Amino acid sequence: MISLIFFRNKRFLVEFALIIGVFSFCTGEFAMMGLISSLSDAFQKPETSVAHLISAYAVGVVVGAPIMVFVGVYLKKRKLVLFLLGLYTCANAFSLLAPNYETLLLSRLLAGFPHAAYFGVAAMIAASMAPFNKRGKAVSRILLGVTAAILVGAPGATYIGQQCGWRSVFAAITIFSLMSLTLLYRNAPEVEDDRRLDVREELAPFAQLQIWLALAIGAVGFCGMFGVYSYLAPIVLNVTKLEAHWIAPMLILFGVGTMIGNFAGGWLYDRVKFAAVNFIMLFSFFALFAFPILSRTLPGVSFATVLLGCMVALAPALQMRLMDISKRGQSLVAASNHAALNLANALGPWLGGLAINAGWGWTSTGYVGAGMAFVGCLIYWLAQHLERRVV
Repeated sequence: MISLIFFRNKRFLVEFALIIGVFSFCTGEFAMMGLISSLSDAFQKPETSVAHLISAYAVGVVVGAPIMVFVGVYLKKRKLVLFLLGLYTCANAFSLLAPNYETLLLSRLLAGFPHAAYFGVAAMIAASMAPFNKRGKAVSRILLGVTAAILVGAPGATYIGQQCGWRSVFAAITIFSLMSLTLLYRNAPEVEDDRRLDVREELAPFAQLQIWLALAIGAVGFCGMFGVYSYLAPIVLNVTKLEAHWIAPMLILFGVGTMIGNFAGGWLYDRVKFAAVNFIMLFSFFALFAFPILSRTLPGVSFATVLLGCMVALAPALQMRLMDISKRGQSLVAASNHAALNLANALGPWLGGLAINAGWGWTSTGYVGAGMAFVGCLIYWLAQHLERRVV
């Protein structure tokens, strides 16, 4: 009885530490959008140039995913997660002390390197400490750090940056990542049945077509959410015809939706496994298709924004799917999931921008997103068909 209580408390501390780490990573990623003007004034550069700091982080995530896994390929999960957090902490401290724009650009690139690998390893550690039938919920709880970053981290970073300067934001992010590192160092256990893998074992799962199909669902299926979210502010101003002070409440509603989606995705996967991805993609299709109509009124756009956040349910479902079909090499596979989501983060706004520039209007992003969600459904149906043929 005492050992059970101790294990539960230890699991709580580890999950809490992992959530703080996720919060730190996502706040560092989202905060830049609210600091563009401050950094533009600080470095005397146009905002379009300063926006490259956002792109640098995204490039770091995609490029760093395989690099970080291969760097830690001979490390067990506990040591790997500590290494990744240590690198991220150092990169943010580097940003804090950056003397010029070029140095900050480099530090942002480096900060993105451990992002995807951390999410993957954190999910595996959380799942390893949970009962088998509750692994999905454990992964969903870790991803609450994303919701906290959207609801509190990014708006808070913007406010702190305006009041105390942009360096204070990186100081806060460094403190949070250091807190997560310290807690995990003191409490994180070795993952059961964990051993060092070699490069061939890490690459072995990628010989499976199902791995690539799952990653493709993430890269395509999330495009709609990112595409609409990127242009939510101008939609609120130009379509719904609301004042600028309504933008912040809409972002909070989006955060509420992500909280619901995180729990729903893990809960649904625990019950119906891979079929959860199909349900989530169909939900995304109908919600995105309805977005242009709902966005015309305040109640409508509020409801649509919550639905938009709920699409995050795809993240824990895909993470669990990849963990289930990759027996070995899970570090690289899990990291690749987040790299795929970052591709969606780049592709969604780009496709939405093409539609807007073509004169189709701000809300055309909803129809573009619905189309991408439908493509995600097609990929799921292909994966399911091929899996049944094998069985």
